[in-house]
Amino acid sequence: MRYLSHIKNKLNLFPKAHLIIFCALSGVLLVSQLLMQDSPKKRVSIPVPISIEKIEKEVIVVRAAKDATYHWKEETVRSGDSLARIFKRVGLSPGELHRIMASDKGTSALLKIHPGHKIRFGFDENNTLALLRYEPSLLEYYEVTRHDADGAESTEAQTSIPVYHFEHIVKQPEIRLRYLSAEVTSSLFLAAQKADISQGLTMSIANILGGVVDFALDVRPGDTFDVLYEEKYLDNQKIGNGNILATSYTNQGEVFTAFRYEMEDGATGFFSEDGISMRKPFLRAPLDFTRISSNFNLRRKHPIHKKIRAHRGTDYVAPRGTPIFSAGDGRVLRSGYSRANGNYVFIRHGEKYTTKYLHLDKRYVKTGQRVKQRDVIGTLGSTGYSTGPHLHYEFLVNGVHRNPRTVFKKLPTADPVPKKEQARFNEQIKYLKMHYENLQVATNNSVE
Repeated sequence: MRYLSHIKNKLNLFPKAHLIIFCALSGVLLVSQLLMQDSPKKRVSIPVPISIEKIEKEVIVVRAAKDATYHWKEETVRSGDSLARIFKRVGLSPGELHRIMASDKGTSALLKIHPGHKIRFGFDENNTLALLRYEPSLLEYYEVTRHDADGAESTEAQTSIPVYHFEHIVKQPEIRLRYLSAEVTSSLFLAAQKADISQGLTMSIANILGGVVDFALDVRPGDTFDVLYEEKYLDNQKIGNGNILATSYTNQGEVFTAFRYEMEDGATGFFSEDGISMRKPFLRAPLDFTRISSNFNLRRKHPIHKKIRAHRGTDYVAPRGTPIFSAGDGRVLRSGYSRANGNYVFIRHGEKYTTKYLHLDKRYVKTGQRVKQRDVIGTLGSTGYSTGPHLHYEFLVNGVHRNPRTVFKKLPTADPVPKKEQARFNEQIKYLKMHYENLQVATNNSVE
């Protein structure tokens, strides 16, 4: 009993969002053990259903009953459409549109229609518009309901000027936690695909850990990675992914782990268990997934001139048009074209550091422009002295070329969690880390 009392006291200190995680993950080991016998080797998927918010069933029943009393016309917004055109297609007058738009300031949201969105018109038995519903997404819609003068919803034709009631409805999806893990056999993305990890989720993992792992050059067979994340469900159908809560990558025996933390002011970030931010001053690679053609080599033979010339950087070979990122925050020192470099961008980062991006197909920034880390500054190409599509990337410290692949070890470390947040961070991460590690243990047991 003393142990249960101790746990209860701890839970009272735990924030709501992470308390939900704690409760959900408490059942994970049991679930994972049930999966152990049939779990495919090197691939584990453990869904953990939990509910953050539930849509009121009574509201759904009432709304469904009301919908059944109308006959409906549905319009899909077309390119170049306006509300006036759509109203005309369903046989409604400009006057009716004007009265609806004048009924409430919120109806201005109806003007923000986009191609592909749905607008539904509900007509009563007298063929009078009783309800309009605009659905910009699965999780929200805007509803305009016609009322009698006494406030009751209209069910028959009115002889007086109608009154409209506007409402913005936002649905809360059910949140389920899911844990996935995989082992690299040939490439990161092939391993992710085999483990049912979507490309978007894989890119998010790469973005989170992109300051500590070079996913373009350093990925090796035998590397492992995993992720604990939210899935959003509506009416028991998955509609998308939510936040990543924790992820780790083991690269040639070295483990990098990141935990999501929301600060008191609402700002979020990913941190190591020691509170060090995973967002480093520079990305390890200024693009997402590639293959390398040549490493940093001062004695490298130039592919066009066939002479030994200093190759002060790294070449990343990828499809033409691949987005190129700014490796860090800074200001564009130069954006232009030269015979040798083709389209190029040079970025100055503070007083000491400069990064260079050569042979671009297109440039998206101008000289003097400020950029943030991971801003797209151009696309990969083959302009200038180039034998094929690739990015030539250089990193300079105080004007001296350094190996982009190793210089990160000598760069300043990222800022940690603020001191005023440290105690709160430690309390939250302790529980998340404990259950995340339990998942990892269960995974290892299931593939042995």
